Amino acid sequence: MAKTLLEQLRQMTTVVSDTGDIEAVERFQPQDATTNPSLITTAAQMPQYSQIVDDVLLQAKKELGNNAPDQQVATLAFERLAVAFGQKILKIIKGRVSTEVDARVSYDTEATMQKAHSIIEQYEKAGVSRERVLIKIASTWPGIKAAEKLEKEGIHCNLTLLFGIHQAVACAEAGVTLVSPFVGRILDWYKKNTGKDYQGADDPGVQSVTRIYNYFKKFGYKTVVMGASFRNIGEIEELAGCDLLTISPNLLEELQRTEAELPRKLDPEKARTMDIEKMTIDEATFEKMHKEDKMASDKLTEGIKGFSDALVSLEKLLADRLAKLGASQRETVGAR
Repeated sequence: MAKTLLEQLRQMTTVVSDTGDIEAVERFQPQDATTNPSLITTAAQMPQYSQIVDDVLLQAKKELGNNAPDQQVATLAFERLAVAFGQKILKIIKGRVSTEVDARVSYDTEATMQKAHSIIEQYEKAGVSRERVLIKIASTWPGIKAAEKLEKEGIHCNLTLLFGIHQAVACAEAGVTLVSPFVGRILDWYKKNTGKDYQGADDPGVQSVTRIYNYFKKFGYKTVVMGASFRNIGEIEELAGCDLLTISPNLLEELQRTEAELPRKLDPEKARTMDIEKMTIDEATFEKMHKEDKMASDKLTEGIKGFSDALVSLEKLLADRLAKLGASQRETVGAR
């Protein structure tokens, strides 16, 4: 009997679900799961998760006191919400969940570390071991430096919004657990800037992840590669064999429906025999390479702004929800 693409992919790659939707995680049973502010914002608006949102808001209100402004409560609640969704997801999966620090501190090493400590503290308070959590941090130089320090404390990191080889090598040198190169967003940039369409191995996002994977395996880095942000299953097929791939529910569905042969494309043994030049990345080299790589520079700035905007939307959504909760509680008391 023919096997589906998803079945074959699972034999060579750890499949991760890219969603805040708990029901989708239950359906596909991935090893790991990743979330981000945009995904949590989407999930928070789904009726089936309204109880999680309300519980988090009321707990935050209790902590800050009844006189705390709704906006202040919402700011505290959004981080708690990501952890609340993470806890639910961890009850379903066997592996780890990625929870993202506030994107607005992406250029501040100390603030990133404080946010990471707060997230880990909340998980551990809820009885979740730090071994089951990856802290997601944007791949800026200050973000990478924060991750380097966190890893030394036994806090594992997932460096996200990664678009260039300079970011990847700096992460590997810093000893981070995992990097998430954004395949689809790289493709988006090239399509927009060249007007060309790209397929299969010609896809610049696929080429970027392939280069990073081969570099890491060639030089024996412990950092693993998780391709992310896919636009179609063709990109996923081209990266079969990558350490991990984080895939949205709609593409997981398509992989599950499709029966075809899936050859392995990325192989650590082959990578070790390749002729690849070793790089040395210090801060000055990183910034120089980042400036010269317009795609990486554009997409990192855009990605941080996108996640920051999603947090602002989520905070507003939570403040509005809290106001409604307060009104409904007052009505209940008045009716007694």
